[in-house]
Amino acid sequence: MTDRPLRLVIFDVDGTLVDSQADILGAMQLAFAAEGIACPARADVLGVVGLSLPALMPVLAPHADAATLARLVEGYREAYVTLRAHQGSAVSSPLYPGAAQVLSDLQARSEVLLGVATGKSRRGLDKLIEGHALHGLFVTQQVADFHPSKPHPSMIHEALSDTGVAAENAVMVGDTSFDMDMAAAAGVTGIGVRWGYHPQERLTAALHMLDRFSDLPPLLDAIWKD
Repeated sequence: MTDRPLRLVIFDVDGTLVDSQADILGAMQLAFAAEGIACPARADVLGVVGLSLPALMPVLAPHADAATLARLVEGYREAYVTLRAHQGSAVSSPLYPGAAQVLSDLQARSEVLLGVATGKSRRGLDKLIEGHALHGLFVTQQVADFHPSKPHPSMIHEALSDTGVAAENAVMVGDTSFDMDMAAAAGVTGIGVRWGYHPQERLTAALHMLDRFSDLPPLLDAIWKD
């Protein structure tokens, strides 16, 4: 009998693992207020979550010049850090119900590796991992600092390279169209979640959908049945 191949489960972060919308919306309001610009509507802000900041700001402020966009990006970063520090990541960006148990269960499987691919910065992801005591859980961590914005497949390509896992043995779990389009572009299975920031109708590239975290392990068993 041959050994089972390594599998890789890559998670998006905001809107998938954690509900960070309070800090996202609050930081965006502070950044736009500092520039004297009306903050976009909640739905518009959440609709671009997952893109890197330099990619999403022109969407939210299409008439702003380059200098203003740069200040909005930096203002958002500073405001987010301040808001997060006020409460701590575990409170300001709580894990979704069932996430911690599923992560633990999957980590216990010898053939399964876990990773993240996020529009967060390295600093932001480090703080989140620290706040939720997730050290050592994700063997590959792809962040916005070193990649083109989603849905470019660079993050997934690097995760596959890091782990040596073949694309057919990897899945991408996310809540946005950017996650699912990235998965499709990289040739991995896209698993959308219904509890995040994009409505299901936007996740057209998803091959599967989850109603709750606890549905993920049995779905993986079905996808990877030998």
